[in-house]
Amino acid sequence: MPSRFTLLDTPTKYLFFTGKGGVGKTSVSTAVSIALADSGKKVLLVSTDAASNLDEMLGIVLSNQPVAVPGVPGMSVLNIDPGAAAQSYRSRVVAQMGPQASPEEISTVREQLSGACTTEIATFDEFSNLLSRGGAAYDHVVFDTAPTGHTLRLLSLPKAWSGFLNGNDRGASCLGPHSGLKMQEQLFNQALASLNDASLTSIVLVARPEAGALNEAARSSDELRELGLSNQRLVVNAVFQAGDKNDSIAVAIEALGKKALGEMPSQLRELARDVIPLRAVDSVGLAALRRLLSPLPTEISTVAVQASCFDHHKLSELVAELAQGERGLIMVMGKGGVGKTTVAAAIALGLVKNGKSVHLSTTDPAAHLAVTLNAEVAGLSVGRIDPKVETRIYVDKIVAAKSPGMTQAEKDLLIEDLRSPCTEEVAVFHAFSHVVSQARSAFVVLDTAPTGHSLLLMDATGAYHRQMVREFEGKASGRIVTPLMRLQDADYTKIILVTLPEATPVSQAAALQDDLRRAKIEPFAWVVNKSLLATTTRDPLLHARLEGERKQLERVRAQTSREVFMVPWTVTPPVGVVAIQALLDA
Repeated sequence: MPSRFTLLDTPTKYLFFTGKGGVGKTSVSTAVSIALADSGKKVLLVSTDAASNLDEMLGIVLSNQPVAVPGVPGMSVLNIDPGAAAQSYRSRVVAQMGPQASPEEISTVREQLSGACTTEIATFDEFSNLLSRGGAAYDHVVFDTAPTGHTLRLLSLPKAWSGFLNGNDRGASCLGPHSGLKMQEQLFNQALASLNDASLTSIVLVARPEAGALNEAARSSDELRELGLSNQRLVVNAVFQAGDKNDSIAVAIEALGKKALGEMPSQLRELARDVIPLRAVDSVGLAALRRLLSPLPTEISTVAVQASCFDHHKLSELVAELAQGERGLIMVMGKGGVGKTTVAAAIALGLVKNGKSVHLSTTDPAAHLAVTLNAEVAGLSVGRIDPKVETRIYVDKIVAAKSPGMTQAEKDLLIEDLRSPCTEEVAVFHAFSHVVSQARSAFVVLDTAPTGHSLLLMDATGAYHRQMVREFEGKASGRIVTPLMRLQDADYTKIILVTLPEATPVSQAAALQDDLRRAKIEPFAWVVNKSLLATTTRDPLLHARLEGERKQLERVRAQTSREVFMVPWTVTPPVGVVAIQALLDA
């Protein structure tokens, strides 16, 4: 492994860390920020993930204003808070209307600005400001982004909004008057210029030595090049070397990593690359984060752990409980990279085995259920909410409904309005609502996007519910059933929280549970995936990680009054129907 982490020599000002959920983007971007600051640079670390755990890693309270990091002179952290950004955006748009605006006009605009589209454009507004003006006081601005699908959406917005506003004198109906957008047009153009300037911006693709993570990094690389972001690098995190060559589990893990790296897609081989070894402890706290990039070997604890001391229940037991019903929605949620897609597929296959008819779908822009299953199964239909496809269907539907009786000029204006990038968010919500409604007559297992993206979708669900309640108030409102009401119905919807036995995924799952409870949605069960505790490993490094895993499992048990369901780490990657079915009784 290289003795020097070469990314620290980068001359570019803006560093974007992206990759599949669970590969360690936050750990790596934070460690790089600390190392740059330790070398005398002034650094701003920015999280664009609505489910960021930077506060836990650094032991500070995050804010939408830069906060100095104690113990790291020259380093500040900022979290783009979607709610705060949306409120600031609304205030600016209303202020643009001026004192001549009537209360009715202001009320109409506030109503237009109440949806999820406003949250997206406001978040992007904050992001654009950092790329054009907000980063002027720093040598480096490091962006710790949400998992791949959400990040690709974010990085495509400068081009999308710049194109939409070019020559548009109307704005977008869901974002208020034209002035609210037009006043930011120059800002969006500057953001686009900064992103496309290879001397200013570097994209850091983070992956683990796993085929899925490397393939997703390759797909991201291609899509980012299409957006004009060609200055890319690769960081392979958590590369493992067996310390005990007689330990079959350790040898298998090392072999899988070597195989994945040996078969790395060609577009990644061309990139400058840094490698980080697997560490014995999670990267929480300054000491662990500073060790992450160190060329020195990892320190291994000699604490003995009794692997069989933690009682747990098998995934098949959870499926048997779910199968007692005749229909319903099962939503699998959690941090990116915890194995939601695999767990969702296993639950779906288990229900089919119990004689149920099941529809398996995903809301994750980067998910590939078909690849995970790799076969057709009788009684199981597989779908995907594809943002591009759903947008096209939604636009066609709106044009068909509204265009009759319109003049050609009016129709052109309608189509122009629907070119707004926020149309995609509305279209995805409509598709999600349709999938939710399908559970009235069958089992629907929904593999959701990583936590941050799912929370934004939940925000849209809440906004739609409030809008419907207002519109039908006093008009047979007792007969309306919104998607949020279905999610709150414990007989209709079962939420399965999936986590890894590691500090960050457990913390994010606990935070997600709190968010769901505030929306009056109670999670049904917790699943801990890829546990090493049930194995017989004696490898020094893997065994050292068991103590940390045991502590995290105790945290999970404290979060729920129900039994904890566990899926052990397997030598064979869970790809294909046979391998996924094997997880049920593992």
